[in-house]
Amino acid sequence: MKQMSKEVRNAVILLVLFVLLIIGIKTIDVQAIGPEGTKIGFATLNNAVHQLFGVHEGLYELTDVLGKIALLTAAGFACLGLYQLITRKNLRKVDMDLYVLGCGYAAVILLYVFFEICVINYRPVILDEGLEASFPSSHTMVVLFIMITAVPQFRKRLKNRNVMIAVNCACLVIAAVTVIGRLVCGVHWFTDIVGGLLLGSAMILLHNAAQKYIADLQHSASK
Repeated sequence: MKQMSKEVRNAVILLVLFVLLIIGIKTIDVQAIGPEGTKIGFATLNNAVHQLFGVHEGLYELTDVLGKIALLTAAGFACLGLYQLITRKNLRKVDMDLYVLGCGYAAVILLYVFFEICVINYRPVILDEGLEASFPSSHTMVVLFIMITAVPQFRKRLKNRNVMIAVNCACLVIAAVTVIGRLVCGVHWFTDIVGGLLLGSAMILLHNAAQKYIADLQHSASK
């Protein structure tokens, strides 16, 4: 329980930093440096980073592919839960950690939708659909959450140790390449990536805390 409290506390700290970042984006060094005169806070920093890396379409497409792999990973765990429900014929017999994981996925989706509606700022470039919401980097947040929370799931469910290590290394590489690639490809401002990291990391910590809390309850009930 002490570990759970620590993770929740750290998640709250990250969420506070996330809110402070939003306030800063709206109030600090705000300039109309985006497409069609759109404004962005921390303009000097954001513009410098954007000019440093430029725009790389190939890297953008790579991160899109990695995003699809992450979504397929999430779909795989959802299918596993459905398989358990069908074969075990009882909602209570589906592994509880899959329920917790599903709730995490739902929370991330809700956050994605929320920030698509409540636009903090727009992308530094115009893609196919015109001006698009850019903060936080939902791609960063979603891929980070899915791939990092997949690691303990694969560790638990893959019996072959070598396969498990290889798959988990792949999860970590996908998460890292997505975060770095999303920044370098130039479709987000630097603060968008920071926001995605803060929010995604906070969600991971809350998810881990929930998993440990449920595990403790199950352990106590089995005594």
